[in-house]
Amino acid sequence: MLRTRVLAVVVSGLVAAGLATPAAHAAAAPGDLQADLDAILQDGRLTGATVDLLVRDAATGKVLYDHDADTSVTPASNNKIQTATAAFGILGPGYRFRTSVSVKGGNLYLKGTGDPTMRAADYDALAAAVAARGITTVSGDLIADDTWFDAQRTGQDWDPTDFPFAYAAQVSALTIAPDDVFDAGSIDVGVTPGAAAGEPVRVALTPATDVVKVDNRAVTGAAGSASTLSITRANGSDIIVVSGSYPTTGAQVHSLRSVENPTLYAADVFRGALRAHGVTVAGTSERGRTPGAAKTLATRRSMPLAQLAVPFLKLSNNGIAEILVKSIGRVTSGAGSWAAGLPRVVSYLKTVGVDTSQVTMTDGSGLSHTNHTTAHQLSNILRAVQRKSWFPTWYNALPIAGRPDPLVGGTLASRMSNTPATGNVHAKTGTLTGATALSGYVTDPAGTRLIFSSVFNDYQGGAPKDIEDKIAVRLAAGGGAAGGTAASTMLSQRQSTATGGSLECSWTRTC
Repeated sequence: MLRTRVLAVVVSGLVAAGLATPAAHAAAAPGDLQADLDAILQDGRLTGATVDLLVRDAATGKVLYDHDADTSVTPASNNKIQTATAAFGILGPGYRFRTSVSVKGGNLYLKGTGDPTMRAADYDALAAAVAARGITTVSGDLIADDTWFDAQRTGQDWDPTDFPFAYAAQVSALTIAPDDVFDAGSIDVGVTPGAAAGEPVRVALTPATDVVKVDNRAVTGAAGSASTLSITRANGSDIIVVSGSYPTTGAQVHSLRSVENPTLYAADVFRGALRAHGVTVAGTSERGRTPGAAKTLATRRSMPLAQLAVPFLKLSNNGIAEILVKSIGRVTSGAGSWAAGLPRVVSYLKTVGVDTSQVTMTDGSGLSHTNHTTAHQLSNILRAVQRKSWFPTWYNALPIAGRPDPLVGGTLASRMSNTPATGNVHAKTGTLTGATALSGYVTDPAGTRLIFSSVFNDYQGGAPKDIEDKIAVRLAAGGGAAGGTAASTMLSQRQSTATGGSLECSWTRTC
């Protein structure tokens, strides 16, 4: 189960005494580093691009390499470095979400506070608790209370063409995830070929719900034929259209799609669970507010932020990022909104040494191109958090280069494998159309921990992940025969497909 695995990952990070900032050792000769990194940045794909790159000694803060690191850039998912830091600092690593069921005046109330870890089994457990209280009939309605957050469900600067996909799912205080990495507000669409060519394919939704409908237009193709399967959902619609052809020899495929109304989706799954436990709701399911005098029947508390940080950062989960921003707003000012939460995030960053005049945050995830920062300011965060008591947990939640387990390597699971960076580089990735980033920590051969931040905007072609990797491998390998050009050549030979697309690999399940 993910929860056990997440806990194991966190505990291993806490036990690792080496995570405390090590004493500074002699760093690689600055001249060698300058020449090597300059050479890496000569790649033709960066011609005309905005290139921010900064390397610092993690203990002293001394700048070892600087290439336009104060130039404003779109950070993509490096924005999550800022959000995660503020969440740990403001909410605390022990912060948990609550989902409760209460009753008053014949109505049953289901109230959420943004928990992205709620799954069908958790709603089933709440339904079982209601039945255990001897309740068999609810004479009124099932009221879904999502008022802990405001009604703005998507970022104001997000691209609407992203809305049907799980990585841009609507943000609600009452939601449900279809999987164990908590893609809240989305549903799993499973497609299996029919028994023979010409028959409709079989489509199943997980979790099962009546709120989302399927329009199945897809047919089963001949054995060995090409798949033209398409799974779409129009904005504003609760209908998922499955079309095209899928061969009889095809294995079951799964695809996540966002839902139009995550609040009523969660309520419908809960209503089905109540029915399974012998509890009948006579009325309808609708959104509303829980009255103050309602009697609480059951409450479910989520895993703490310290554990949630693992799928959040390693898999670059956008929904969790936005939920944390709104939670910060709710906790600090009583308003669960981006308008309330984002200024609090920025204010916290100022307390850890960030020049916030260089920071613009329009969401928590980095999904918007209107977020801006600099590699210098990202490095300021990376240095400052080393002094926090929660740093070991925060550090261990970052993706780790070349570690194949998704909840260890995350978005770096297949990158920098079999190089000096493997198991060494802990860094946050970032990918959007025209923006790629990699910022984090690496220890050089002398034992010096280095902080690096690379952010590239407006390059040519696909995201040049291989250039980021060459930088990190050079830092891990050091200079001389073992590093420099030799390390870059080694990486190129072992990873010829490191150039990425326009989305984080975890969003498209290609890590």
